[in-house]
Amino acid sequence: MKVTSENSTETKPVLDNYTNELLDEICAPVQNPRSPADEIKSEINQLLVEAKQGELTNSIVMLFSRLLELRKMSICHENLDISREDLEKLALKHQQIDEHMVTVGGRVSQALPIANTANSRVEEYLQKKDKEASSGIELWDQVQENIARIKRTLKMSDDDWNSFSGQIRHAVDSVETLGKLIDLPADVLQKVANVTKSYRIRLTPYYTSLIMPGQLNDPIMLQSVPTGEMIENAGIEIPPVAADHSPARLVDQFYPRVVTIKATNMCAMYCTHCLRLAHIGRKDKVYSKEAYGEALHYIRNNKQVRDVLITGGDAFVLPNSLLEWLLGELDQIEHLKTKRLGTRIPVTAPMRVDNELLDILEASNDKKPVRVVTQINTPQEITPVSMDTFRQISKRTFTVLNQAVLLKGINDTRVKMWKLCETVQEAYVRPYYLFNCSYRNPQFKHFRVPIDVGQDLVESMYGNISGDAIPRYIATAGGKIPLHRSNVVKIENGDITLRKPWSGEEVTYPDADQAIYENESYAFKG
Repeated sequence: MKVTSENSTETKPVLDNYTNELLDEICAPVQNPRSPADEIKSEINQLLVEAKQGELTNSIVMLFSRLLELRKMSICHENLDISREDLEKLALKHQQIDEHMVTVGGRVSQALPIANTANSRVEEYLQKKDKEASSGIELWDQVQENIARIKRTLKMSDDDWNSFSGQIRHAVDSVETLGKLIDLPADVLQKVANVTKSYRIRLTPYYTSLIMPGQLNDPIMLQSVPTGEMIENAGIEIPPVAADHSPARLVDQFYPRVVTIKATNMCAMYCTHCLRLAHIGRKDKVYSKEAYGEALHYIRNNKQVRDVLITGGDAFVLPNSLLEWLLGELDQIEHLKTKRLGTRIPVTAPMRVDNELLDILEASNDKKPVRVVTQINTPQEITPVSMDTFRQISKRTFTVLNQAVLLKGINDTRVKMWKLCETVQEAYVRPYYLFNCSYRNPQFKHFRVPIDVGQDLVESMYGNISGDAIPRYIATAGGKIPLHRSNVVKIENGDITLRKPWSGEEVTYPDADQAIYENESYAFKG
């Protein structure tokens, strides 16, 4: 900050209020001053020399911070042979060095304490995250041991393991096979066997390798192995999702500008929390081009539609030739502007994503944007293999988005959710939605988490992790409905009281002036 004297064109730098207040605190009289030890005198002298001779702000900040600490210990600056004038000169030097004219008072008395407070909020998370929510990258050594064991047991060659056809051919689709690969108690296997009479089980060998030995409620196993609750919870069936929102064959439509094509009922593995449980029958099906034709006909004749989601099942289970044809048909529809592909393949069978598929995605993306939408519910699903797959997809498409599901025991704590979102972001995927587990399927109500828990998880991320790693919290109830809390506490006399979700602190925020907003005389319009 500078001022200009009345009789001079020269400007004289002045200190801001933060710095004057800091100097007042450091230089305040001490009732019973303590004599500093020689080592403290030596320390301060060294800091003073560095601050005067150096051209960096850090040495000045260190000196002022240390003097402030010593003042609180009743050691005054005068007994350290430093005058207030010396400190004022250093404060001005700091302001002149800093590119944005940040003052030493603002940095020492405001910015650093705020940063330290913020750091303290994540200390517990940083201590717990790798133990309580280990990623597949951190568990990779154990995963590789699992892979070797599974390959031996299933008699899979390297070619089998590294091909999608090999993964499907050797898929774990019976309790007997599961029992050979995962060390489960006999009574648990019997319960699973009872459930699989009604609900199909299928895990790829790759996805099975992510299950950690000795962990009965391992988050991978919870998502892939049906449990007794699915039988106990079964009650009155709610009609299959979108049964009342399907205006044409294979089509769901909840919104005027967006259409979903349920292109297949097949998946590489079957999730125990699947929203489309009723669509996943006892037998995989391949649809005819006539069926797709009806869906495409509906889209062509509805010019308000601009966005199509190809899902299922899993869009990446479709053969490359069929997916290329379907994307090509969509690209020819003039009013259609963007496409999405829904898939869990990168975390359940990443070897499916071959160069041919990547070329198909890139070619379609060059015509109109392709977004790949996946579902990652635990950092354990992110391994070096799946991360590389997402990296390759992100190079060829507009973006990769994650739509996680909030699930009890899998991601319903702050540590687990924060780690999930950070790990997903590090894997070239943007956290997009966090769905509250569906109420439509009574079979998995044991997975459901109260909405206030979900709100706390999402709100707690603000101010603590990267903003673009925070998903939107959504309920599916005839469309996607946001579930975030309002941080507007009250509006009074033109002022809004806001609550910071990361600390609970309330702050005043002036609202826009309603009269100015409604005034039609604006800018160049008189």
